[in-house]
Amino acid sequence: MDDITKAIHIIKNGGIVIFPTDTAFGMGCRIDDEAAVRRLFTIRKRAETKAVPVLVSSLSMAQQYLQEVSTEVIERLVKPYWPGALTIVLPCRTEKVTSLVRGGTKTLGVRMPDHLTTLALINGVGIPMVGTSANFAGEKTPYTFEDIDKKLITLVDFVVPGECHTRLSSTVIDCTNEPWKILRQGAVKVEV
Repeated sequence: MDDITKAIHIIKNGGIVIFPTDTAFGMGCRIDDEAAVRRLFTIRKRAETKAVPVLVSSLSMAQQYLQEVSTEVIERLVKPYWPGALTIVLPCRTEKVTSLVRGGTKTLGVRMPDHLTTLALINGVGIPMVGTSANFAGEKTPYTFEDIDKKLITLVDFVVPGECHTRLSSTVIDCTNEPWKILRQGAVKVEV
């Protein structure tokens, strides 16, 4: 069984996997498994009030978990920058996304990574994945496999090897209010 097939099997069954993305190494689980999400937070020592980004493999997959996505967001952000290093924060369907993923808010940060391995994982799992950086909260973001804390590796269920191309964090843009607001300037330069 190859690494991607094995990782998909583990994620589908509630496991947590470290994997390369276009920006940095991420760690994640399926969006709809609250026990797995809770374990992810515990492993990372992340505050439960902090939302985590969600990775999708298509706009239509994202739309199943979001309130209606405006034509303006699709034309100005999704079409030019997806797949890519842009996380878009939008109002979500709270009944479909556990409060832990949302950080207790009514919004969701969604990104479609520009990385074949990550997209293969998401497609294989068939639903969005929680995709936070593969580090302990407050530690440096791992852009190479060597950057990943060895202790963290022992706490997850599997690691998919690979490389990150961009080696810069994604840009995060909040589109829940007008005007849109850049929450984190990263790899993608967006005009708001």
